[in-house]
Amino acid sequence: MNQKPLKILGIDPGTTVTGYGLVEIRNNQPVILNMGTLVPGKFSDHYQRLKHLHERALHLIEEYRPDVMAIEAPFYGKNVQSMLKLGRGQGVIMAAALFHSVPIQEYAPLLVKQSITGMGRASKEQVKYFLQKVYHLTDLDQALDATDAVAVAICHFIQQGKPQKNKEYKGWGDFVKKNPGRVK
Repeated sequence: MNQKPLKILGIDPGTTVTGYGLVEIRNNQPVILNMGTLVPGKFSDHYQRLKHLHERALHLIEEYRPDVMAIEAPFYGKNVQSMLKLGRGQGVIMAAALFHSVPIQEYAPLLVKQSITGMGRASKEQVKYFLQKVYHLTDLDQALDATDAVAVAICHFIQQGKPQKNKEYKGWGDFVKKNPGRVK
């Protein structure tokens, strides 16, 4: 019995450039179907950028019909205003997914890079290089934001195959406290 392939829409959010990548899981292998960028930075007004991101995200979801959206979580920087703008951008993209009842999974940038390259501090160029080598992509003239989005989608696939981390306990007393029904 053939299972319907899982479609993952990966998003590398940004208010200047947002990358997207569509990956389909076939026979337990990721196949890259499409990738590209959205360029809200062409608008000088921040609210017009958010409107553009939201409309384009709605369009991507309607066109590709993903089963899940994997989005890179914002990293914590020193510039609060930049973080706020990035969070808003991520929020309007997430709202588009929620509007279409597409589940959302967030991944930290370090985890995405670790999943693809084995190094959490890899550069965008290294992520692109690994994607080219592992998935035999010959013509990858895409922007680094697009390849980062593909990496987020593939990270989601990789993380789904890993067992959930067991609860951690700080000793026997902590275990008993968190599992009263398991101890007699």
